[in-house]
Amino acid sequence: MEGWLFIFLKRKKGLTTRLYAFMLFYAVIYMGNAVYGTFLPVYLYNVKFSQEQIGMLLSLGPLVAMLGQPIWGALGDRAKTKNSVLALLLIGSGISIMFFPLSHQFIYLLILICVFMFFQTSIFALSDAITLEELDRRPKWNFGWIRLGGTIGFATMSLVFGIVAKSHINSMFPVYAGTMLAGLLLLWCFPPAASRQANVTGKRFRELFRNGKLMFYLGINFIVQVTLGYYYAFFPIYFKEMGADSLLLGWSMVISSMSELPFLLFSGWIFKRVSISMILIIAALASGIRWFLFSIIDQPYWILPVQALHGVIFIVLSVTLATFINREVPSEWKASGQTLNGLLSLGAARIIGSFLGGIMSAAYGMRQVFLYSSWVSMATVVVFGLVVWLRRKQNVPSPSLTK
Repeated sequence: MEGWLFIFLKRKKGLTTRLYAFMLFYAVIYMGNAVYGTFLPVYLYNVKFSQEQIGMLLSLGPLVAMLGQPIWGALGDRAKTKNSVLALLLIGSGISIMFFPLSHQFIYLLILICVFMFFQTSIFALSDAITLEELDRRPKWNFGWIRLGGTIGFATMSLVFGIVAKSHINSMFPVYAGTMLAGLLLLWCFPPAASRQANVTGKRFRELFRNGKLMFYLGINFIVQVTLGYYYAFFPIYFKEMGADSLLLGWSMVISSMSELPFLLFSGWIFKRVSISMILIIAALASGIRWFLFSIIDQPYWILPVQALHGVIFIVLSVTLATFINREVPSEWKASGQTLNGLLSLGAARIIGSFLGGIMSAAYGMRQVFLYSSWVSMATVVVFGLVVWLRRKQNVPSPSLTK
């Protein structure tokens, strides 16, 4: 049954208002991501955890999330509506984060992060599945424009909370919970995303792994996301040790998020003219350049222009994979396809990046690990670029999203 707010908006302004509801929803959930993802490492650093402990805390959460991702994906495909499952994720993450400041004990926070991540990680995958399903019925809508709301929300909250965090970093927990509440209210504006009864576990779920194009694209994405996992876990600490304060950290996130605008605005045009393989390889190349520059820069202000490379990495990977999965995966498995992508990129990749990165940072230093990350990204460019070149030499085309 449609929510009362959706009915009201539908009567008032119709499809345009509904589009704004999707954009606002992405804005608020990415506001929450800006608060948690950017400032939790700073919070853990401020309460005197070591780099190994921070790496463990930020990696075991995604490990639990990996276990939860198939569950939420299957529920999304089986439930009466995907909206109800997404509402449960928003409520669960919003409530669990409020328990963070009650104790600074390592085991307590370890358990709590696992509970929080069990709900939080699947929010984005299921949101994309619901949004892209609605886009199938609204050909005039563009996913890049809707995702633009997330970019603006992330940038705005990074700057605003960067000011607040200078003296009140503990306020990140109620602020995050507030964004989840706002997301829940906006979710009522959505039309019901009816699920399809399907068994996407076991043997039939493995069908996703038999899609050669999907696995090729997920392979590039996974490796680059490992380096991003290290960046998200340790860049805030690295930047502050370089001499930056929370406000400058906020500005760095504003630059990185606003750099996503060109791709979001022109992604439809790009998809028609550039193959997916080339788009993903360019993202890997940009990440290699970015991590190398991080490893040689020792002044915080010089980091700011380098952050603009973020717009050629994360958003390119996430939008390209989400759009491809929506068009490639059978209708009854779309939620599970998006969940598989999240399982690898936000689960396994983040575990490796943060856990292994924490150990390596303690042994070699964060600057050196960024250099190693650049090597990994460049190796990805060489290996996958060679595969694409060999396929083209054999006259095997690399498909674009329009084919």
